[in-house]
Amino acid sequence: MKNRITDLFEKKGKNILNIFYTAGFPLLNDTRRIAESLEAAGADIIEIGIPFSDPIADGPTIQESNKIALDQGMHLSLLINQVRELRSTVTTPVILMGYLNPVMQYGVEKFFRDAAAAGVDGLILPDLPLHEYVNTYKSLAESLNLSVSFLISPTTSEVRIKQIDSVSSGFIYAVSSSSTTGAKKEFSEEQISYFKKLQSLDLENPFLIGFGIFDFKTYSQACSYAAGAIVGSSFITALKESNDLPFDIKSFVRSIRSK
Repeated sequence: MKNRITDLFEKKGKNILNIFYTAGFPLLNDTRRIAESLEAAGADIIEIGIPFSDPIADGPTIQESNKIALDQGMHLSLLINQVRELRSTVTTPVILMGYLNPVMQYGVEKFFRDAAAAGVDGLILPDLPLHEYVNTYKSLAESLNLSVSFLISPTTSEVRIKQIDSVSSGFIYAVSSSSTTGAKKEFSEEQISYFKKLQSLDLENPFLIGFGIFDFKTYSQACSYAAGAIVGSSFITALKESNDLPFDIKSFVRSIRSK
Protein backbone atom coordinates (compact mmCIF):
# COMPACT_ATOMS: atom_id res chain seq x y z
CA MET A 1 0.00 0.00 0.00
CA LYS A 2 1.20 3.48 -0.85
CA ASN A 3 -0.39 6.72 0.21
CA ARG A 4 0.71 10.04 1.69
CA ILE A 5 1.26 8.44 5.11
CA THR A 6 3.48 5.60 3.90
CA ASP A 7 5.39 8.04 1.67
CA LEU A 8 5.99 10.30 4.68
CA PHE A 9 7.46 7.52 6.79
CA GLU A 10 9.61 6.30 3.90
CA LYS A 11 11.00 9.77 3.21
CA LYS A 12 11.28 11.15 6.74
CA GLY A 13 10.81 8.41 9.29
CA LYS A 14 11.83 10.42 12.39
CA ASN A 15 10.55 13.45 14.30
CA ILE A 16 7.07 13.09 12.78
CA LEU A 17 4.68 15.67 14.22
CA ASN A 18 1.05 14.61 14.08
CA ILE A 19 -1.36 17.35 15.20
CA PHE A 20 -4.92 16.47 16.26
CA TYR A 21 -7.89 18.80 16.34
CA THR A 22 -11.65 18.41 16.45
CA ALA A 23 -13.61 19.05 13.25
CA GLY A 24 -15.92 22.04 13.56
CA PHE A 25 -14.01 23.66 16.44
CA PRO A 26 -13.65 26.47 17.37
CA LEU A 27 -16.13 27.33 14.59
CA LEU A 28 -18.03 24.99 12.31
CA ASN A 29 -16.15 25.97 9.15
CA ASP A 30 -12.66 26.25 10.68
CA THR A 31 -11.68 22.70 9.68
CA ARG A 32 -10.11 23.69 6.37
CA ARG A 33 -8.47 26.86 7.66
CA ILE A 34 -6.79 24.99 10.49
CA ALA A 35 -5.53 22.29 8.10
CA GLU A 36 -4.09 24.91 5.77
CA SER A 37 -2.39 26.66 8.68
CA LEU A 38 -0.97 23.40 10.01
CA GLU A 39 0.50 22.57 6.61
CA ALA A 40 2.01 26.04 6.33
CA ALA A 41 3.48 25.66 9.83
CA GLY A 42 5.12 22.34 8.94
CA ALA A 43 3.00 19.69 10.64
CA ASP A 44 3.70 16.27 9.14
CA ILE A 45 0.28 14.68 9.68
CA ILE A 46 -3.11 16.32 10.17
CA GLU A 47 -5.41 14.24 12.37
CA ILE A 48 -9.01 15.43 12.40
CA GLY A 49 -11.33 14.24 15.13
CA ILE A 50 -14.88 13.14 14.39
CA PRO A 51 -17.02 14.78 17.10
CA PHE A 52 -18.96 12.38 19.29
CA SER A 53 -21.24 12.97 22.26
CA ASP A 54 -19.44 10.54 24.59
CA PRO A 55 -15.68 10.51 23.89
CA ILE A 56 -14.79 8.40 26.92
CA ALA A 57 -11.02 8.17 26.27
CA ASP A 58 -10.65 11.92 26.02
CA GLY A 59 -10.00 14.41 28.77
CA PRO A 60 -12.09 17.54 29.44
CA THR A 61 -10.37 19.70 26.81
CA ILE A 62 -11.20 17.45 23.87
CA GLN A 63 -14.59 16.55 25.36
CA GLU A 64 -15.51 20.23 25.41
CA SER A 65 -14.39 20.71 21.80
CA ASN A 66 -16.58 17.75 20.78
CA LYS A 67 -19.63 19.27 22.46
CA ILE A 68 -19.06 22.69 20.91
CA ALA A 69 -18.58 21.20 17.44
CA LEU A 70 -21.74 19.10 17.73
CA ASP A 71 -23.75 22.03 19.09
CA GLN A 72 -22.65 24.05 16.05
CA GLY A 73 -23.92 21.37 13.69
CA MET A 74 -20.88 19.27 12.82
CA HIS A 75 -21.66 15.80 11.48
CA LEU A 76 -19.77 13.16 9.54
CA SER A 77 -21.12 13.99 6.07
CA LEU A 78 -20.14 17.63 6.54
CA LEU A 79 -16.68 16.65 7.73
CA ILE A 80 -16.09 14.47 4.67
CA ASN A 81 -17.16 17.38 2.47
CA GLN A 82 -14.76 19.66 4.34
CA VAL A 83 -11.90 17.22 3.74
CA ARG A 84 -12.79 17.11 0.05
CA GLU A 85 -12.64 20.91 -0.05
CA LEU A 86 -9.36 21.24 1.85
CA ARG A 87 -7.69 18.77 -0.50
CA SER A 88 -7.71 21.52 -3.16
CA THR A 89 -5.01 23.31 -1.13
CA VAL A 90 -3.59 20.80 1.38
CA THR A 91 -1.21 17.96 0.42
CA THR A 92 -0.23 16.88 3.95
CA PRO A 93 -1.46 13.41 5.02
CA VAL A 94 -4.92 13.55 6.61
CA ILE A 95 -6.27 11.06 9.14
CA LEU A 96 -9.80 10.89 10.49
CA MET A 97 -9.98 9.74 14.10
CA GLY A 98 -13.13 8.91 15.99
CA TYR A 99 -15.39 6.51 17.80
CA LEU A 100 -17.31 3.83 15.94
CA ASN A 101 -20.83 4.99 16.83
CA PRO A 102 -21.14 7.87 14.30
CA VAL A 103 -19.32 5.76 11.70
CA MET A 104 -21.84 2.94 12.14
CA GLN A 105 -24.72 5.40 11.82
CA TYR A 106 -23.15 6.65 8.59
CA GLY A 107 -22.44 3.11 7.36
CA VAL A 108 -18.96 1.68 7.88
CA GLU A 109 -18.26 0.62 4.29
CA LYS A 110 -19.74 3.85 2.95
CA PHE A 111 -17.56 5.79 5.38
CA PHE A 112 -14.41 4.02 4.21
CA ARG A 113 -15.26 4.64 0.56
CA ASP A 114 -16.39 8.25 0.98
CA ALA A 115 -13.42 9.14 3.18
CA ALA A 116 -10.95 7.73 0.66
CA ALA A 117 -12.70 9.50 -2.22
CA ALA A 118 -12.51 12.79 -0.31
CA GLY A 119 -8.75 12.47 0.12
CA VAL A 120 -8.38 10.88 3.54
CA ASP A 121 -5.21 8.80 3.88
CA GLY A 122 -5.79 7.02 7.17
CA LEU A 123 -8.27 6.13 9.89
CA ILE A 124 -8.05 5.65 13.63
CA LEU A 125 -11.16 4.03 15.12
CA PRO A 126 -10.12 3.07 18.67
CA ASP A 127 -13.19 1.00 19.50
CA LEU A 128 -13.32 -0.96 16.24
CA PRO A 129 -12.69 -4.58 17.33
CA LEU A 130 -9.53 -5.94 15.76
CA HIS A 131 -11.14 -9.22 14.65
CA GLU A 132 -14.05 -7.35 13.04
CA TYR A 133 -11.64 -5.13 11.12
CA VAL A 134 -9.63 -8.13 9.90
CA ASN A 135 -12.66 -10.19 8.92
CA THR A 136 -14.84 -7.46 7.44
CA TYR A 137 -13.01 -4.25 6.51
CA LYS A 138 -9.27 -4.87 6.07
CA SER A 139 -9.45 -5.87 2.41
CA LEU A 140 -11.67 -2.87 1.67
CA ALA A 141 -9.27 -0.48 3.40
CA GLU A 142 -6.33 -1.91 1.48
CA SER A 143 -8.19 -1.64 -1.83
CA LEU A 144 -8.81 2.05 -1.07
CA ASN A 145 -5.20 2.70 0.04
CA LEU A 146 -6.47 3.69 3.49
CA SER A 147 -4.02 3.17 6.33
CA VAL A 148 -5.74 1.99 9.50
CA SER A 149 -3.90 2.48 12.79
CA PHE A 150 -4.73 0.78 16.07
CA LEU A 151 -3.90 1.81 19.62
CA ILE A 152 -1.67 0.07 22.13
CA SER A 153 -1.01 1.07 25.75
CA PRO A 154 1.34 0.14 28.59
CA THR A 155 -1.09 -2.64 29.57
CA THR A 156 -1.23 -4.20 26.08
CA SER A 157 0.39 -7.64 26.07
CA GLU A 158 3.27 -8.39 23.76
CA VAL A 159 1.14 -10.96 21.94
CA ARG A 160 -1.57 -8.36 21.36
CA ILE A 161 0.98 -5.77 20.23
CA LYS A 162 2.26 -8.24 17.63
CA GLN A 163 -1.31 -8.91 16.45
CA ILE A 164 -1.98 -5.19 16.10
CA ASP A 165 1.32 -4.69 14.30
CA SER A 166 0.45 -7.42 11.80
CA VAL A 167 -2.82 -5.78 10.72
CA SER A 168 -2.01 -2.06 11.11
CA SER A 169 -0.74 0.02 8.23
CA GLY A 170 1.00 3.38 8.26
CA PHE A 171 1.83 3.44 11.97
CA ILE A 172 0.78 2.22 15.40
CA TYR A 173 -0.63 4.68 17.93
CA ALA A 174 1.22 4.10 21.20
CA VAL A 175 -0.76 5.60 24.07
CA SER A 176 1.77 6.79 26.63
CA SER A 177 -0.32 6.02 29.70
CA SER A 178 -3.48 4.19 30.71
CA SER A 179 -5.51 7.37 31.16
CA THR A 180 -7.49 9.94 29.23
CA THR A 181 -6.00 12.48 26.85
CA GLY A 182 -4.55 15.73 28.12
CA ALA A 183 -1.27 17.30 29.17
CA LYS A 184 0.33 15.52 32.12
CA LYS A 185 3.86 15.92 33.44
CA GLU A 186 7.20 14.57 32.36
CA PHE A 187 7.29 10.93 31.36
CA SER A 188 7.85 8.55 34.27
CA GLU A 189 10.52 5.87 34.38
CA GLU A 190 7.74 3.32 33.89
CA GLN A 191 6.64 5.05 30.69
CA ILE A 192 10.20 5.26 29.42
CA SER A 193 10.58 1.51 30.03
CA TYR A 194 7.41 0.95 27.99
CA PHE A 195 8.79 3.01 25.09
CA LYS A 196 12.06 1.08 25.22
CA LYS A 197 10.13 -2.19 25.18
CA LEU A 198 8.33 -1.10 22.01
CA GLN A 199 11.66 -0.23 20.44
CA SER A 200 12.98 -3.71 21.23
CA LEU A 201 10.07 -5.56 19.62
CA ASP A 202 11.29 -4.88 16.06
CA LEU A 203 7.79 -3.99 14.88
CA GLU A 204 6.90 -3.95 11.19
CA ASN A 205 5.21 -0.56 11.57
CA PRO A 206 6.66 2.61 13.07
CA PHE A 207 4.89 3.90 16.16
CA LEU A 208 3.90 7.38 17.24
CA ILE A 209 3.48 8.27 20.91
CA GLY A 210 0.34 10.12 21.97
CA PHE A 211 -1.35 11.29 25.20
CA GLY A 212 0.64 13.74 27.32
CA ILE A 213 2.64 15.37 24.51
CA PHE A 214 2.29 19.11 25.07
CA ASP A 215 5.64 20.92 24.70
CA PHE A 216 9.12 20.73 23.21
CA LYS A 217 10.46 18.51 26.00
CA THR A 218 7.75 15.84 25.84
CA TYR A 219 7.79 15.89 22.03
CA SER A 220 11.57 15.51 21.96
CA GLN A 221 11.45 12.69 24.51
CA ALA A 222 8.83 10.85 22.48
CA CYS A 223 10.82 11.28 19.28
CA SER A 224 13.91 9.78 20.90
CA TYR A 225 12.04 6.48 21.28
CA ALA A 226 9.44 6.57 18.50
CA ALA A 227 9.09 7.81 14.93
CA GLY A 228 7.30 10.85 16.28
CA ALA A 229 4.51 12.11 18.47
CA ILE A 230 0.85 13.09 18.45
CA VAL A 231 -0.24 16.38 19.99
CA GLY A 232 -3.89 17.00 20.76
CA SER A 233 -5.25 18.64 23.91
CA SER A 234 -2.66 21.41 24.09
CA PHE A 235 -3.38 22.31 20.46
CA ILE A 236 -7.14 22.37 21.16
CA THR A 237 -6.44 24.79 24.01
CA ALA A 238 -4.37 26.98 21.68
CA LEU A 239 -7.24 27.05 19.18
CA LYS A 240 -9.72 27.95 21.91
CA GLU A 241 -7.60 30.88 23.07
CA SER A 242 -6.63 32.12 19.60
CA ASN A 243 -7.60 35.46 18.12
CA ASP A 244 -5.56 34.83 14.95
CA LEU A 245 -5.58 31.17 13.91
CA PRO A 246 -2.83 31.21 11.23
CA PHE A 247 -0.41 33.15 13.45
CA ASP A 248 -1.15 31.20 16.61
CA ILE A 249 -0.99 27.83 14.86
CA LYS A 250 2.41 28.71 13.43
CA SER A 251 3.58 29.79 16.88
CA PHE A 252 2.24 26.61 18.46
CA VAL A 253 3.99 24.29 15.99
CA ARG A 254 7.22 26.25 16.43
CA SER A 255 6.97 25.90 20.23
CA ILE A 256 6.61 22.14 19.95
CA ARG A 257 9.54 21.77 17.59
CA SER A 258 11.99 24.14 19.28
CA LYS A 259 12.71 25.68 22.67
